[in-house]
Parts: sequence; structure tokens; C-alpha cells
Amino acid sequence: MTKEERAEKAASYKNQGICNCCQSVIMVYEDSIENDPLTLQTAAAGFAAGMGCMESTCGALIGAVLIAGAKTGGTPGTAKYSKQILNLFKEKSGALICKDLKGIGSGKVLCPCGDCVKNAVLALEEVLPTEE
Repeated sequence: MTKEERAEKAASYKNQGICNCCQSVIMVYEDSIENDPLTLQTAAAGFAAGMGCMESTCGALIGAVLIAGAKTGGTPGTAKYSKQILNLFKEKSGALICKDLKGIGSGKVLCPCGDCVKNAVLALEEVLPTEE
């Protein structure tokens, strides 16, 4: 699967209401991680709407960082990769915080959820490319 296909599939999961943002990112990597995807999906359930509905860190971004950890085996370099993912995501989406992305308080939507999911996958792919 190409990175664009992965990003579109993740957005489709979110837009169809199949998964929350975090789960949507995780589930498109079930073919490339050693961890059980159902366990990861279950663990990611609480990251909806910016970590427990608190509109904090974007759930899609959390999903990308979780997958980075799964793909690197949690090595010390994982934090460096996570920082790179966060920076790329912010460039693509305009913010890291759910309420800012959704425009809550400002009235200006920076990036709709489906696009945040796509951007999280694309940022992850730029930092840790998968086999196509």
C-alpha cells in the first residue's frame, strides 16, 4: 500500500465513523507492525477528541507516534522520530492541539479531522517509510 493509499484509507475510517482519529491511523498499519492491531485499537480508544475528549493533543498524531514506537521497537531513537513526526504534522495541519485544529474558541478551522488523520499518516511515512 502506498503512503497516499494508507492516508486515504485512514481518513475513510474516520470519516465513516468506524474509528476515532487515533484508531484510524493505527488500523492502516496492521499489515506492517508486529503488535496485535486489535490490542492497539482498543488501547487507542481513549484518545478520541484530543485525549479523553479534552481537545488536547490531536488523536491522529498520537496514533502516528504509537505506530512509530511499534515500528522502532521503542528504541531510544523513537523520541527523535516522534519529534520529527510532530514537526511535520504541525507544518501540514497548522497546530498540534485538537481544539486549535478544529477552531474551537477561534472560529477558524485549521484542519478537519479527516485531513488531520491523512496528515498524521503522511508525516509518519516521511519519517519512517514503509515498504510499498
